[in-house]
Amino acid sequence: MRREGRISVNVRIIPVQSPNELRQFIHLPWQLYREDPRWVAPLLMEEKKRFDPSRNPFFEHAEVQLFLALHEGKPVGRISAHIDRLHNEFHGESTGFFGFFEVAPQREVAETLLGAAEDWLKARGMMQIRGPFSFNSNGESGLLIEGFHCQPALMMPYNPPHYAELIEGCGFAKAKDLWAYTLLLDDEFRRRIKELEPRLESISQRARRLGVTIRNADLRDFHGELRRLMEIYNEAWERNWGFVPLTEKEFMAQAEQLKQIVVPQLAKIVELGTEPIGFGLALPDFNQALRAIKGRLLPFGIMKLLWNAQRIDGLRVITLGIKRQYRKRGVDALLYLEMLRAGLSLPRYKTCECSWVLEDNHPMNRALELIGGNVTKVYRVYEKSLH
Repeated sequence: MRREGRISVNVRIIPVQSPNELRQFIHLPWQLYREDPRWVAPLLMEEKKRFDPSRNPFFEHAEVQLFLALHEGKPVGRISAHIDRLHNEFHGESTGFFGFFEVAPQREVAETLLGAAEDWLKARGMMQIRGPFSFNSNGESGLLIEGFHCQPALMMPYNPPHYAELIEGCGFAKAKDLWAYTLLLDDEFRRRIKELEPRLESISQRARRLGVTIRNADLRDFHGELRRLMEIYNEAWERNWGFVPLTEKEFMAQAEQLKQIVVPQLAKIVELGTEPIGFGLALPDFNQALRAIKGRLLPFGIMKLLWNAQRIDGLRVITLGIKRQYRKRGVDALLYLEMLRAGLSLPRYKTCECSWVLEDNHPMNRALELIGGNVTKVYRVYEKSLH
């Protein structure tokens, strides 16, 4: 028997249970952002897969409840409440999460949605709630609080400015800020890198003397490369705030999703002998192409996507990681140097976003500032005690 969620004078919260309610949950952003030129619609086919427990391996280690806010029977907001058992086991916490938060600019709607997520998590023994995450730090993370004038990059969240006020008005406080840096790959940037290149080359020689090599990813051995990268990923980032190890199924699923847009020169693997010890990945900012199709590949979306893909002139550096025991031995400089050289060897790309970087990751922040990076967007993760 269905149990209704929170009810206010004008807003009713229901747990998503039926296929029609899930369809309304997925489609709501198209309604809320229809007048916003900066929003980039996700592919509908991928969104349906994301919320399908039979096709998204995240559900294998998580419990998820989606909620809809209805006003006079029409959706005006949505939220997910979820418990990631891998996160709690890894960090020794009892933390619940919220995500996929979308809402009309009404405090009453936000209060009832967030309240429903809090109630659901508290009933399951969670001590605090944190978010937004879609679904965890391996997906879209944080709420955009600065940089609304910028277009969102591939796989980065976007939301209107009023969301922060609504969330903070419900008692949530900052847990951590995530920064996005922008690099202009212009003549000034090339001059700066040319000046830095001898210094980076000198430092990287330490790694080369150890026998460290660096190469492009081999897409012909796609699954073999993925196993190597997964080994690096779960070691290189394990001490990062909010890190959640990816399962093999999750890693493979994410990689399959991105395989078609990988540029081999921008996917670097660092090895010591046969041991993979680091990797870097930059991707074309496919949001520039996705913007035109509004999430739909049919009937003409595929042709528009292919046409616009040829005109992408931006990159997003998604990850740079090195196993902990090999840091500060010249390997970092080697990876940075070769990624910079690769990016500059492809003249079609005019900008590069490096995101996201923890606000207190001082070595990476200093490195990005050294090469001319500017923080253009800030994303905030919020949290609140449930007791």
